[in-house]
Amino acid sequence: MTASVEVLVVGGGPAGLSAALNLARARRRVLVVDGNRPRHAATLRAHGFLTRDGVAPSELRRLGREEVSGYDDADVVFAQVSDVAVEADGFRVRGRGVRGGGDVDVVASTVVIATGVTETMPALPSLRAYYGTQLHSCLECDGFEKAGEALALIGETTDLVERALLLTQWTDDLIVFTNDVAPVSDDEERALARLGVRVERRAIDDLVGEKGAMTGVRLADGTVIERAGGFVRPVWTPAVSFAESLGLDTDSDGYLVTDAQGRTSVPGVYAAGETAAPGPQQLIVAAGSGAVVAAAVNRDLIGIAADDATVL
Repeated sequence: MTASVEVLVVGGGPAGLSAALNLARARRRVLVVDGNRPRHAATLRAHGFLTRDGVAPSELRRLGREEVSGYDDADVVFAQVSDVAVEADGFRVRGRGVRGGGDVDVVASTVVIATGVTETMPALPSLRAYYGTQLHSCLECDGFEKAGEALALIGETTDLVERALLLTQWTDDLIVFTNDVAPVSDDEERALARLGVRVERRAIDDLVGEKGAMTGVRLADGTVIERAGGFVRPVWTPAVSFAESLGLDTDSDGYLVTDAQGRTSVPGVYAAGETAAPGPQQLIVAAGSGAVVAAAVNRDLIGIAADDATVL
């Protein structure tokens, strides 16, 4: 397809769809291009989203697409965006169709990047078998459902202690597994011990289970520590490689740097949701970010200055 729109939204998750919905209601011509690779594909239920607590993320996205497409000047297509380039009349966005969708070649006055992040898990062979059921990554989303269970916290990053402290809200039987990688100081270990949290520093071989349910963590020395499930800390990477030619400012972790309304360092390009710092958050936070960005986009297209609301 070849088209011209006012706003092209890259990414059809809660942030992108929320931005598109609010822009459609502002009577903007909006196109959402979604690569159909949601980070939450393995998650069966999403929590904390007002009026949709416990909804499947796939259902939330489906409902969002229907709502956006219900407006005359808005649509959602499935394509993997490969390039965004600056042209005299805006931005040219190209992508290859997925899920039977056609290729995309669109010129837009404004681009909203809402592609989220990709995640890399600790290299445990059976981790994906339990991810989304017994193992989760979002404490706020799934902590309540794991309350009172014997839990593992597995990760290789510097924030494991902080996440362990949060998990003590839901369980008093927690073991932190560093996989012989994550740094936990002796002082931090003693602080966790006072809360009944044990730190296991030995390397992990794999997770074990029976009949599709996780039952424990097997260490490299063969020791099996029984656990009913728990949380894993992925390494998240912003999914913005398609926009490299724009030269957008990023922070040290690769997240897009924006102002409070989602404006990036390139005029006409905005970022919503997990693509911008601080990164992964709850779905309802991402949706709220999309609404904030939509308001900024609409005001900027009208020509209202961000600082003093005077007409340019």
